[in-house]
Amino acid sequence: MQEIATSLNYSLHKVAYWMDKYDIKSRSRSNALYIKNNPSGDPFRIKEIENREDAKLLGLGLGLYWGEGNKKNQGSIRLGNTNPFLIDSFIKFLVEILGANKLKLRFGLQIFSDIQQDKALDFWLENLKKFNINRSQFFKIIVTPSRGIGSYREKSQYGVLTVYYCNSKLKKLLDSMLPL
Repeated sequence: MQEIATSLNYSLHKVAYWMDKYDIKSRSRSNALYIKNNPSGDPFRIKEIENREDAKLLGLGLGLYWGEGNKKNQGSIRLGNTNPFLIDSFIKFLVEILGANKLKLRFGLQIFSDIQQDKALDFWLENLKKFNINRSQFFKIIVTPSRGIGSYREKSQYGVLTVYYCNSKLKKLLDSMLPL
């Protein structure tokens, strides 16, 4: 409504008055912004499950998200883990089943202070090479102070990698597929 008002050199209240008078419904701000930021439609396409491999990947992806994913954030799909095979499977699910654009994937890396940042980042970049992921898709590395000798050293040798895909509509759709 504000863009209409600005383009016509009217006040927002005048546009709202005429919309109300002629019973023209307005979108929510979030819906209007979503449409403005995605003028070609949704930047994802849910794949129709056609074979056993697709069904397995769908089940695996939903299970990983249900068990390991962050379901509290409403604007993005997030999953963090130390296992590169688990991360690969989730990315494959996002890209092949949910139709997520690989270029819009983002990654967060959290390491302990006794892990070399470059070594950890290179490890994850090497593991993500098959998806053509590059350094620019990573947020700043979060370094947590070590608290002494612990079992995390074997489990978290290269830190915890979190996969982010920011799309509120896809997030709601994915959440609706879970029995929450």
